[in-house]
Amino acid sequence: MTQRAEIDMDGQEPRGPAVDAGAGLDPVHPRQPPRPKVPAAPATGLTADQVAERVARGEVNDVPVRSSRSAVDIVRGNVFTRFNAIIGVLWVIMLAVAPIQDSLFGFVILANTGIGIVQELRAKKTLDSLALIGEAKPRVRRDGVTASVSTSDIVLGDLVELGPGDKVVVDGEIAEADNLEVDESLLTGEADPVLKQPGDQVMSGSFVVAGGGAFTATKVGREAYAAQLAEEASRFTLVHSELRSGISTILKYVTWMMVPTAIGLIISQLVVKDANVRDSVARTVGGIVPMIPEGLVLLTSVAFAIGVIRLGRKQCLVQELPAIEGLARVDVVCLDKTGTLTEGGMDVTELRPLGGTDEGYVRQVLGALGESDPRPNASLQAIIEAYPDSEEWRCTESLPFSSARKYSGASFSEGNGETSTWLLGAPDVLLPDGDPALAEIDALNQQGLRVLLLARAAEELDAPAPADGAKPAALVVLEQRLRPDASETLRYFADQNVAAKVISGDNAVAVGAVAGKLGLPGAGRTVDARRLPAERSAMGAEIDAHAVFGRVSPQQKRDMVGALQSRGHTVAMTGDGVNDVLALKDADIGVSMGSGSEATRAVAQIVLLNNSFATLPSVVAEGRRVIGNITRVATLFLTKTVYSVLLAILVVCSQVEYPFLPRHLTLLSTLTIGVPAFFLALAPNKERAKPHFVRRVMRYAIPAGAIAAAATFGTYLLARAHYRGPGALDAETSAATLTLFLVAMWVLAIIARPYTWWRIGLVATMGAGFLVVLIVPWLQDFFALKLVGVTMPWTAVAIAAGSAALLETAWRVVGRRMPG
Repeated sequence: MTQRAEIDMDGQEPRGPAVDAGAGLDPVHPRQPPRPKVPAAPATGLTADQVAERVARGEVNDVPVRSSRSAVDIVRGNVFTRFNAIIGVLWVIMLAVAPIQDSLFGFVILANTGIGIVQELRAKKTLDSLALIGEAKPRVRRDGVTASVSTSDIVLGDLVELGPGDKVVVDGEIAEADNLEVDESLLTGEADPVLKQPGDQVMSGSFVVAGGGAFTATKVGREAYAAQLAEEASRFTLVHSELRSGISTILKYVTWMMVPTAIGLIISQLVVKDANVRDSVARTVGGIVPMIPEGLVLLTSVAFAIGVIRLGRKQCLVQELPAIEGLARVDVVCLDKTGTLTEGGMDVTELRPLGGTDEGYVRQVLGALGESDPRPNASLQAIIEAYPDSEEWRCTESLPFSSARKYSGASFSEGNGETSTWLLGAPDVLLPDGDPALAEIDALNQQGLRVLLLARAAEELDAPAPADGAKPAALVVLEQRLRPDASETLRYFADQNVAAKVISGDNAVAVGAVAGKLGLPGAGRTVDARRLPAERSAMGAEIDAHAVFGRVSPQQKRDMVGALQSRGHTVAMTGDGVNDVLALKDADIGVSMGSGSEATRAVAQIVLLNNSFATLPSVVAEGRRVIGNITRVATLFLTKTVYSVLLAILVVCSQVEYPFLPRHLTLLSTLTIGVPAFFLALAPNKERAKPHFVRRVMRYAIPAGAIAAAATFGTYLLARAHYRGPGALDAETSAATLTLFLVAMWVLAIIARPYTWWRIGLVATMGAGFLVVLIVPWLQDFFALKLVGVTMPWTAVAIAAGSAALLETAWRVVGRRMPG
């Protein structure tokens, strides 16, 4: 799709071409004087036959799909894991030495892995389709005709046209340049745009901030400078996430604990005890398998994948999966005004001539200015619709808009022998302080109206300061269209304790008026960013204290994000213009509108393809659901790991048979962890995301696992003393299993809080499932579970009840001493 420049000429929230056109420079003066237009016959580009030849030779821009990893990678990532390898080996051993019921854990892993693959493939399909919808279409000139093509259809030698806001998609050499300024900050880190001349090199990953032109593609596909960087930066991945890194840390420690414990258990069961070899092998495997929290990684992947699918249905493209998690942690969201709080279109509501200027003549000037720009932005488009062009006027020189200047200009031959030069832009930049017209403009700004000043320049456009001495001719008053859903979205963020900061290039009073109409708290106390302190800590304090900022330069947007981050905030930045790129790139989460410039969409982690700011609450809610629920189920999985490791250590130290066969722990894991975790991981959860995932999980998992292990082993020792004769080991195992199940069920009951009807039903159903196993004869035989007598089973229940009370106490103590 063709990306149109969307910068309004008074600097009021640029939407397309203007990234930091000179950080540290005088914002009134351009960094480079404009160059006069030199009429030249445009190159016609490649012919259809030349394109076909290059395609046949493979000289095409065959960059891999950037939105998702391949199906092969998905299968490999889900199947070939460390824990799947361990379980696979144990499964093969159990298939060889034990009944099929002791090998059920292997089938469960197959099912879980299959579910993970299917869900991630669905997420891939969603991402790929959304990426295709949101893909920018570069304009390529072939056979003298300009057409929009897919990025992957560009071939070596193509003539690619550039305009404000366009991203350079392949490496090339400039063929045509009309005041072409390119920002290479994403490649070099240097924020100042570079003026390009014909013959200059341009690199993929840079983007146009002003002017236009065309370049010849010299490197395409994987040879292009930024191709591999772009592929890696936006690949479908779960890395760089506190949730994922926390789980990886946990698994690393689990592995360290598991290896020596498993070795000790093997020696204990196979060497020290003189028992049946097959039975010893089965019980050894039964001790090792539950130490592995294999389902935790899988469930996290599934939760993220389903999140992508849910958001995809709302036309939200998540370019990096951790962005779902990241936005849920955000406590400050910095908002653009144009394109975020207001819609892109606007209307001219009034024309006020100044200083006795003839209104008819002003209309002619505005019509000529509109015609002079081949890529009009929203403000100029409104002017074009209101004032038709006069055919007698001819543009002889133009000055493109820059957010550093905050105005544009053009020189005309008026058809009657007269020449004139005009500027159109921000009144408070073009007018000197104290000018009488500023009071009139302030009154309009306070109504939330946008005002442009038309001024006749006293200097030529290529002068060092074209605005010096400019004579005001007219005020152009435009009205913006507020997004109908913006007010409700701002209320949502306020209710969720997320501070909203409106950061705009517009006049501060006008920004405050718009924010006030939408009900933003603090909208009445606006700040002109030109008066913000440069020192980071002082700037951060000012931003924390206020909510609305006007006349913010692109570099200041970046500095403001950094100042907020330095004060411990997690910052999201929304934007759709090239001037937002630097801030989007530095923010913890960058959110771009789908209609924004290609450069903004390239650096953002989240793209709202429907251009609706109201989609953000859905992303926040999805992130909170994922984080909150994974924290819940992680506690379940790691409680099992803790009690499994401790039970193995107690068995090794006591020199007794391991109490469980694999079938027992498969049953317990399914009823107390596997099935409940799946439902809990996908349940609604509006709890605000909190940091320190590992600490928050382990603070409950360690005491819960320790209590479960102690209660189970205590019951097992009592049962060994109680039962004698043949079948004693099975009776001892059944009693220990009953205690472990009841304690694990109480952990599940705690995790499931706060209760709803379906959560109560879930816990009750799991309990009923275990009861069915205990009372149905063939299930008793299948799982080798049969309670013998009355004394020991009730003793097991009593121990479990005491452990449940201890769990409740531990949960409360931990919650007070180690708050999340």
